[in-house]
Amino acid sequence: CRHKGMMMKNRTMIGWALLALVAMPALASPASDRLRAQVRSWREANERKLITDYSAFVAMPSVASTLADVDRNADYLETQLKSRGFTTQQLRARPGTPASVFAERRTPGAKRTLLLYAHYDGQPVNQPGWLDPPFQPTLRTAPPASAKVDLAAATTIDKEWRLHGRASGDDKATIAATLWALDALAAKGIKPMVNIKILWEGEEEAGSPNFGTIVRANKALLAADLLILGDGPVHQSGRPLVSGGNRGIVDFEATVYGPARALHDGHYGNWVPSPTVMIADLVMQLRDDQGSIKVPGLASEVPPPSATDKAALAALPAVEQQLMDELALGRHIGTARLADGYLMPTLNVRAIHGGDTRSPAANAIAAQAWASFDIRLAPGQTIAHVKQAVETHLTTQGWHIIRTTPDAATRRAHPKLLKLDWDAGGSVAVKVPLDTPAAKAVIDAITRTAGPPVLLPLMGGTTPFAEIVEALATPMIGVTVANADDNQHAANENIRLGNLRDGIEIYAALLADTKW
Repeated sequence: CRHKGMMMKNRTMIGWALLALVAMPALASPASDRLRAQVRSWREANERKLITDYSAFVAMPSVASTLADVDRNADYLETQLKSRGFTTQQLRARPGTPASVFAERRTPGAKRTLLLYAHYDGQPVNQPGWLDPPFQPTLRTAPPASAKVDLAAATTIDKEWRLHGRASGDDKATIAATLWALDALAAKGIKPMVNIKILWEGEEEAGSPNFGTIVRANKALLAADLLILGDGPVHQSGRPLVSGGNRGIVDFEATVYGPARALHDGHYGNWVPSPTVMIADLVMQLRDDQGSIKVPGLASEVPPPSATDKAALAALPAVEQQLMDELALGRHIGTARLADGYLMPTLNVRAIHGGDTRSPAANAIAAQAWASFDIRLAPGQTIAHVKQAVETHLTTQGWHIIRTTPDAATRRAHPKLLKLDWDAGGSVAVKVPLDTPAAKAVIDAITRTAGPPVLLPLMGGTTPFAEIVEALATPMIGVTVANADDNQHAANENIRLGNLRDGIEIYAALLADTKW
C-alpha cells in the first residue's frame, strides 16, 4: 500500500509537471513575428474579397440529407484545392453517400505531415427565428443589435461584425481559414514546414454514419504525423482553444401511448391516462431538473478525472458569470464551472410533444406523446452499456418496451407501453493527452501567433474524433476557429469576422511555424 501511494503521488506530480510544461508560454521569435505580420498584411489587403467569397460558399446549401447539395459543395472544394496545387479525390463509403474530400500537397524537404480535418455540411434549417434566409448570407452587427451592414458602403470593417448563414460557423469557417492561410503563405513566398493532407467530411451533422468506413478503407492514404481537428468554437472567453478530444453521443426517441383516439378531456380526464403526462413522467425518471441522470449504473464505466485533468480545468478562465448575463439565466444546473461537466455524461431532452402543436390547444387527451433524447458519453462509456442501462431502468419503472408501432391488442395488454427507437449511429468519447511533443509544438505555434490558448482536456460536443483515432492511431488535437456564440445548430448561425481573421493567422502558423 505504501508503494502504491508513492506511485500515485509521483503520477500526480508528473501530471502537474507535464501540464505546466504544456502551458508554458512559447517565446516569440523574429521569424514568427514576421510570419504573423505578413499573413495579416495579406488578409487586410484582401478582406473585402474574402468576405464576398465566403458569402458565396455559405450560400451553397449543405444539409447532408440532400445529396445533390452536398455533392456541389464537394466539387467546389475540389476545385478550390486543385487551384492551390493539391491532388484531390472524393472518398465515399459507397455510391449514393456524401463524400469526404481528400487532398494532398507535399512540401519539398518536409519531414512531417499534418492531416487537417473539418466538415463542410451543416445542420438542417427548420428552426424558427431566422433573421435572414439560412442560405442567404447576410453581414450584421454584433448581437443584440444585429443590424444589417452594407459592406460596399463601409469605410472600415469591424471585427465584431457577423456573417449570418447556415454552416458559417460550424464548420465552413475552418475550411475558409485553411484556404486563406494557404493563399497568404503563397502570396508572401512562405513555404510550409510540413506536408499537408486535408480531409473535409460531408455528413458530420448527420452523425457521420459512413465516416468510419471511409477512414478505415483509406488508412494508408490518410497516414500522418499529427491530425488537427478543426471543428467547434473557441473558448467562451474569446481566447483560442486547443482541446484533447470530445464526448461521444447516442440518441433515441420514445413514444408512449394512451387511448386509441383523442378524447374530450372533460368527459374522460378523470379516467383515461394522458400520454402527455406519461411522457413528462418518463423524462423525470431519466433525469432531474438539476441535470442529474437517474439511470443506475449509466456512468459506471467513467474513470475519475486525473490530476492533470483537474489542473487543466482549474486553469480555465472563468466565464460562468459572463454566460449567466449573456444568456439571461437566473440559475444554472450541475457543476459550478461549465467545463467541469464535460468529463461526465449528459442526458438532454431535445424535444417533447403531446397533443396540439400550437395555441390554442384543444381540450383533449392525446392518443400518444413523443420525446427525443441524446446522451453525451464521457470517456470510458460504451454505447451498448448505456443502452442496456437505460432500458433496464425504464423496465423497472414499469414500462413495457417495444420496437414497432403497437396494434390494439398490444396496447390493451400493457398499462405503460413505450416504443424506443435508438439511432443506428452514435460514437464513443475520445480523449488524447495534450502533453505530447506534437501537441506542445502546436500550442507553441498558436501562442506565438495569437497568445496562449485555453487548454481543454475534452470538448462537450461530439465529432468523428474517435473514428480517426481508432483507425489511424495518429496523435490528434483540436484547434477551433468559430466564436463561442455562433449559434451553431440554431437559427441565426454566424461567424464573427474577428474569428475568421484569427483563424487565418493560426492556420498559417500551423502550416509554417509548427516545430517538433
